[in-house]
Amino acid sequence: MYKNCVKPLLDFVCAIILLVVLSPLLLVSLLITAIYLRENPFFVHPRPGLNEKIIKVIKLKTMRPEISHTGRVLGNLERITPVGRFFRQTSIDEIPQLLNVLKGELSMVGPRPLQVWYLPHYTAEQRIRHQVRPGITGLAQVMGRNRLSWDEKFEFDRLYVEKISFRTDFNILFKTVIYIFKTRDVYSGDSDTMEAFVKNPLHKDIE
Repeated sequence: MYKNCVKPLLDFVCAIILLVVLSPLLLVSLLITAIYLRENPFFVHPRPGLNEKIIKVIKLKTMRPEISHTGRVLGNLERITPVGRFFRQTSIDEIPQLLNVLKGELSMVGPRPLQVWYLPHYTAEQRIRHQVRPGITGLAQVMGRNRLSWDEKFEFDRLYVEKISFRTDFNILFKTVIYIFKTRDVYSGDSDTMEAFVKNPLHKDIE
């Protein structure tokens, strides 16, 4: 009842309220990003959604292009802008994903949508994460985020799918707010991006 009926309705209502409340912050962030990068401030990337259906997730850009204006290939640490680093620490770059929630592609809470090229590499147990809509935040995010290993993340995803409830979602959302203000566990080790689960076959680092 909660998973199929109540949760989608709550997602829709929460997304509308948050978009209204956060719209001034979003507009300012869009303007800053557009001026700083001198290009489209949105980053749109395909990710597996419910039942592995591919969706286009929307975020604010936090990284420069992979190739610099001089033709040099940039690493992740060089590509993340100072503004983008702040947006990641405060999760401001995630605000546009509320539009995905309104479209029914994402949930407020669920396993985070990962890269499409990971799909062939999941075990049967890891693939369970796609039995629910992916979320803007999730159990793994409030239990350690990028300091967790991939095995730990997938285990938390499995636990969430098996024990999904209003109480679980409420607790995760509450802890997410705490994490945002504390800006904890955004990065993994000395890197500004989490190490890939598997190597991108195109050998290209993206947001």
